[in-house]
Amino acid sequence: MDADKKIIAGIGLLVLVGGAAYVAKTNDDKVGKTTTASAELPNVKGPEDPDKLEVTSEKGKVVLVKTGDKWALEEPVKFPAHAANIKSLVDNLKELKANEVIASNVGADQLKNYELDGKKAIHVIAYKGGEKKLDITFGKSGGRGQMAMVNGKSDVIAVGGFSSYVYARETKGWRDTEIFKFDDANAAAMSIENEHGTFSFTKGEKWAGTFKAGAGAATAIPKFEDTKVGEGLRAFKSLTADDFGDGKTDADTGLDKPAVVTITLKDGAGTYKLLVGKVSAGSSHYAKKDGSDVIYTISSWPSEWATAELKKFQQADKDAGAPAGPPGMGGMPPGMGGMPPGMQMPPGMQMPPGMGEPEEE
Repeated sequence: MDADKKIIAGIGLLVLVGGAAYVAKTNDDKVGKTTTASAELPNVKGPEDPDKLEVTSEKGKVVLVKTGDKWALEEPVKFPAHAANIKSLVDNLKELKANEVIASNVGADQLKNYELDGKKAIHVIAYKGGEKKLDITFGKSGGRGQMAMVNGKSDVIAVGGFSSYVYARETKGWRDTEIFKFDDANAAAMSIENEHGTFSFTKGEKWAGTFKAGAGAATAIPKFEDTKVGEGLRAFKSLTADDFGDGKTDADTGLDKPAVVTITLKDGAGTYKLLVGKVSAGSSHYAKKDGSDVIYTISSWPSEWATAELKKFQQADKDAGAPAGPPGMGGMPPGMGGMPPGMQMPPGMQMPPGMGEPEEE
């Protein structure tokens, strides 16, 4: 074989080897990897207007149902729902999007690798018109997104847009916590009855206040500070609960002998009456609205006004004056006479009071 033929044969051999290597590498790249086509990704976006939601997390299970335009808790307790928190959940469901398949044909024994079993998982079911529109479980969060699995499918997918805090709330976080909401500028009167006595405040050009201790007569509050009434009203105008006292009795909570706060609005716009019991935890107190059996706990700020003493509505003691300075020089120290012999006062300077010529013996 001459040199030219050897070169041509060598080139042909290289082409064959290179082609075989490329095919082998392409096949190797496909092993163990999932091809993510958009058609394979499930739709995980929640319905536009769900009317029932079930959320199960390490905080427990809640069932929320919408009637008309109002949401309410169905389980574990029947109660009006927290509108803002429900809106956050519904809005977040609309943001969900499947980005890629992480693993296919995942068995039950592998779910723990993605935290898709056990208490760390968050299971969400959304209904509309009695039909289940979304049934999905969320697990571990990672750089590729939130691990998730749609019920009935065996693929673990990465989901974008998921906010775990919106779903994993304690039951109290799903309950309506509003107690009172009114315009404090529209208040015409406020009264407080507690163990210290009865306070009565009425609004004219300014607030006026009286106090009655026990069976005594009501008298004007001495050193009354009318701005304190406004401070007290602000503590109640947007009153919300910290928690709830479900299952407790009035005797348990001190609501059998409560402090009573009554706020009356102008022009018959409404009256708000709150009963405040004993300490629930820390400086919070048990409370409930007059005519309701729902027991709340409220923070220290409104609690302090409900249980106030007389001084709460009085002017703070003010300093009588500037602090006294060092004693003035009323005269020469004992044993010191006038100017030393031969020393004269400078022109225009006079002797301080009490300082003069030494006494003659």
